[in-house]
Formats: sequence, C-alpha cells, structure tokens
Amino acid sequence: VQLQACGGGSVQAGGSLRLSCEASRGSFTIYGMGWYRQVPGQEREMVAAITSSGSTSYAAFVKGRFTISRDKMTAWLQMTNLTPEDTAVYYCVAAGNWGQGTEVTVSS
Repeated sequence: VQLQACGGGSVQAGGSLRLSCEASRGSFTIYGMGWYRQVPGQEREMVAAITSSGSTSYAAFVKGRFTISRDKMTAWLQMTNLTPEDTAVYYCVAAGNWGQGTEVTVSS
C-alpha cells in the first residue's frame, strides 16, 4: 500500500486541523492504519490507530482531542484544541509502509 498524507498547516493554540491519508494499491479495511508524529531530534510516537475492523486507540496525550476515522481508501485524523506541544511532522502508516509526512505547527 502506498500512502499520501496531507492537511497539515499552521494554526494557533486552540485551533483545529484535519489530516488525511490516501491509500493506493491497498485498503485500510484490510490493513488498518495509524498516525504517528515526530519532533526533530525525538523519536516517532504513535498518536492514534484504527484496526481493519474499526477499533480505535489513542496515545494518552490525545486526551479526547483527536479522532481517527477511515473508509476503504482514506483515513483522517481530526485534531481539535491543538497546543504548541502538538507541533510535529505527522505520518500515516499502514502495512509497514509510511506516508511522506505532513507538518503541523501550533503557535501560542
């Protein structure tokens, strides 16, 4: 599966963004998928995941602010009440394949 992530941008604290990840040559209903993020100099960390059957899981730091969803070929990460600590490059992953990342910057 090949992935294309987009939707990042710059917002002020408290704002919202919706990231999307489109799959080609595969399906999220077969593989499931996840969103990760990485700050330069730090390890990549899991943000949210959704299984092929639709079960979701979130990192503790999400605290109800983010929602992961998907259909067959597209996945989304709806992010609300963003804080500067959410600033990172966000990646989608499925079947061991990573998208190219989309940058999110949250200013205070």
